[in-house]
Amino acid sequence: MVSIFNNKEKITPHAANIFVAAAQNAIQKRGRFLVALTGGSSPVSLYKLLATSQYKSKIDWENVFIFWGDERWVALDDERSNAKMSSDYLLNHVGIPKSNLFPMYKEGFAPEEYALEYEKLIKSFTGDHGQFDLILLGMGDDGHTASLFPGEAVLHENNKWVSAYYLESQNMYRITLTAPFINKAKEIVVITFGESKAHALNEVLYGDYNPEKYPTQLIKPLDGKLLFLTDQAAINR
Repeated sequence: MVSIFNNKEKITPHAANIFVAAAQNAIQKRGRFLVALTGGSSPVSLYKLLATSQYKSKIDWENVFIFWGDERWVALDDERSNAKMSSDYLLNHVGIPKSNLFPMYKEGFAPEEYALEYEKLIKSFTGDHGQFDLILLGMGDDGHTASLFPGEAVLHENNKWVSAYYLESQNMYRITLTAPFINKAKEIVVITFGESKAHALNEVLYGDYNPEKYPTQLIKPLDGKLLFLTDQAAINR
């Protein structure tokens, strides 16, 4: 499903309402909310809004457990860290216990080693079914999502839930949830907007199936919901 808004500012409250509803529903039904956050610039306004008194008071943050969809393999205080960005704009302002936060980086581990540990951590919460309540994603100008970049071997991963690899084009390690794991989620929301995303987004949504070039096409939930939140500038149909 695709929801198109007149401008990117109108995406934010809609996304916040989805987040709140998912949290309330999960906590009411199962006593906890398992969510994976996304990095980049797209979710910043969402995180800021969720941190306001109007929204944060609607969520029982004691029972929210935060994971991430992907991460650059950098220290948690590095400006490039998705965890740092999420903390700066949201998590430091809502009273969530630190023990409920599970960043995709740990000092003293190699990236591939920590990918295995992160998968074990997820399984300690979900068991073998591996279902999160909500996974937030963005999409890059090249059609990548999480750290599923065009042409990379991780696109063909069918067994691992978490994978780490060296991304030559960025000269750094990335760690990411894999497409098979993401597709287990109850709800997946992709937030992407702006003219720079138009070509890739239209290929992802309406073009031929070519996930090697447009990896976001791999996101096809097994029995959950998939929603793209975008603006008119990114839809040129």
